[in-house]
Amino acid sequence: MDRIRIRGGNTLNGVIPISGAKNAALPLMIASLLTDDTLTLENVPHLADVEQLIRILGNHGVDYSVSGKRLSQTPANGRTIHFTARTIVDTTAPYELVSKMRASFWVIGPLLARMHKAKVSLPGGCAIGTRPVDLFIDGLRALGATIDIDQGYIHAEAKGGLVGNRFVFPKVSVGATHVLMMAASLAKGETVLENAAREPEVVDLATCLNAMGAKITGAGTPTITIQGVTALSGARHRVLPDRIETGTYAMAVAMTGGDVVLEGTDAALLQSAFAALRQAGAEISQAPNGIRVTRNGGGVQPVDVITDPFPGFPTDLQAQFMALMTRSSGISHITETIFENRFMHVQELARLGAKISLSGQVARIEGVERLAGAQVMATDLRASVSLVIAGLAAEGETTVNRVYHLDRGFERLEEKLVACGAEVERISG
Repeated sequence: MDRIRIRGGNTLNGVIPISGAKNAALPLMIASLLTDDTLTLENVPHLADVEQLIRILGNHGVDYSVSGKRLSQTPANGRTIHFTARTIVDTTAPYELVSKMRASFWVIGPLLARMHKAKVSLPGGCAIGTRPVDLFIDGLRALGATIDIDQGYIHAEAKGGLVGNRFVFPKVSVGATHVLMMAASLAKGETVLENAAREPEVVDLATCLNAMGAKITGAGTPTITIQGVTALSGARHRVLPDRIETGTYAMAVAMTGGDVVLEGTDAALLQSAFAALRQAGAEISQAPNGIRVTRNGGGVQPVDVITDPFPGFPTDLQAQFMALMTRSSGISHITETIFENRFMHVQELARLGAKISLSGQVARIEGVERLAGAQVMATDLRASVSLVIAGLAAEGETTVNRVYHLDRGFERLEEKLVACGAEVERISG
């Protein structure tokens, strides 16, 4: 099993290209099930989750091809992948596939919309929380689907097709917003989604669906309106830059010091996180092709944050920000409001010398003068990269074990950090 070894103490200086967003690419790929034409996606990142979803879509009959790279392209430019669901050969998403990646459950929306039936395994629990699917079920029922649950599978049917309706999310859910927006695109009549997720990835999906012929307005606001159409066509769409990767590397620069341009990304995707970073002492400015991040000479200042749906502070940056706060000059607090079990990285950060105490969903971080390298274990995707950030600033050598979590969401992490002066290497086996 691969490990990552880090020798801390180096500042980061240079350019880090930001990849396409995993959290946008996955629903965009699933949207290919809505049409028998070809959906072409540009800037698709090289990630384990993307490869797994390609296999899952193949189970339903989606063919894909990858465009060859031009000589001027680099791996950071992402791939262009063509998805064609000419014929849906199977409307069942089996447990052995859904259990490997939770987002694969989202195929239920397009399958119901296009084929009027779907049998999809319940995805089960998750290391960072249960993430129940009741919002998906209630929303699809509001669109006219008949849904039964039997032996761990959701059996959904919409004889004659889905029908538009008004649905109010009792709590904000990005995944359920994705699914209902895709399903409603082929429903009869108008659908209004209230208290919908406002994340940039939701906007990106709506933009792509509209390019395919959907009629969606209001994406990025709490109210999304969809006028159903009889069929969608193919389209070409570029995946937006990964705001979580952007924020992660910005926090790494704030942790180590230095001067880095995050290339190909947009500061508007991360207003709340960048506000917190500026309070912590980072300087963030617009660069010709991205964002420049530096840290001033005053060290890291303590900042309190509360995770919240967009435009609030992202839960997917909570662990990384906690790593940064371990080196602050005072006491900070992080309140996690999205997932009930997303502090598993605390014990691993403590192995590096961090002083963190927990009270319910609030972490109290007392900054320390130094962290010391140690063996640590990645527990989930975002927690794993928080340990990398801490290792970059720790004295001596840090080894992060179980880095397959990292490969799910960070493309070529070691290469990008090494190019900016970090001492990071992957150890195989």
